Amino acid sequence: MTRDERIELARKTSTPAEFLAQLAGDGDWSVRQRVAENPSTLPEILGALSRDKDNGVRRRVALNYSTPPEILLILMVDDNEYVRQKAEATLSKRVMRP
Repeated sequence: MTRDERIELARKTSTPAEFLAQLAGDGDWSVRQRVAENPSTLPEILGALSRDKDNGVRRRVALNYSTPPEILLILMVDDNEYVRQKAEATLSKRVMRP
C-alpha cells in the first residue's frame, strides 16, 4: 500500500479501529498524524500517539476533540510548547462547552 493510500485510510472516520491501530505504528509520521487527528481513533491509540517522538503527531492528538481529558492533561506538560498550548486550548473548550 502506498503512503498516500495509508494517509487516506488514516483520515477516514469509517476506517476500522483495528486498522487505525496498525496505521498508528506506521513508520511515516504523516500517516501517524492523520490517525492522531481522526475523531474515530480509540482512546488507547490516542494515548500511545501522545507519546510519539514526532511533535506534530502529539500536537494532533492535543487538537483531537475525541482525546480523553487525562491524555490532554499529560500533553499539557509536553516538552513542546505548541503541543502544551493546543492541549490546554482543547481541554478548555471541552470544559466550557455546555
